[in-house]
Amino acid sequence: MKNNSRRKFILNSLSGGIAVGALSTLPNSILALDLKQANPFSQTPLPYGYAALEPMIDAMTMEIHYTKHAAAYTKNLNEAALAEFKGASISLDEALKNISNYSPKMRNNGGGHYNHELFWKTMKAPDSLGLPEGALKTALMKQFNSFENFKAKLSESAMTRFGSGWAWLYLDAKKELKIGSTPNQDNPLMDVSPIKGTPLLGLDVWEHAYYLKYQNRRVEYVNNWFGLINWKVVEENFLKNS
Repeated sequence: MKNNSRRKFILNSLSGGIAVGALSTLPNSILALDLKQANPFSQTPLPYGYAALEPMIDAMTMEIHYTKHAAAYTKNLNEAALAEFKGASISLDEALKNISNYSPKMRNNGGGHYNHELFWKTMKAPDSLGLPEGALKTALMKQFNSFENFKAKLSESAMTRFGSGWAWLYLDAKKELKIGSTPNQDNPLMDVSPIKGTPLLGLDVWEHAYYLKYQNRRVEYVNNWFGLINWKVVEENFLKNS
């Protein structure tokens, strides 16, 4: 077998439950393959149950979004990474910052995985509206004058994004807070993005994120989402990158 065929055989065998003992009978060159490398990226378990974000986001939407859409991005990202990283140890952040050097498959699925991992972490159960505090609050007030102005600008970015995409709160190269949007699964880390910086908070405005509950009422979904923001996590992102 050629190397690619032999690697495909191993991966298919593993997914089919090949016994560990059987691996010992394979040639040493195959055994040298780092099996962890076959799936270097994985989904972080949700920090809450599928129904935890109700009534803002319904349980069925969350389950489908996490187990189908986001899972597919992760699977396809691993396939792209195995083919394109060629054994090199490359972080997803590094790949996204140089995404013009990679395939559309890497761009779409690398962005999809990164964006969703951030999306899940920056939400929480709607026990209270919640507002930013500490250094993040100070920076938001300095940049946008009021929380209402910040909310209006982020909402506008979400509503004016034509088709599928994301609205972002991010830090630019000068470490200033900015708001903008990107199409599809692009994000501000990417060298092909019209807005560039470090994402702190992202709002998914693909229809699969809200259509079961809101149908075409994106504005209602966007407005309700503000009641789910986990500002503690967003502030941690801000402090780590500012």
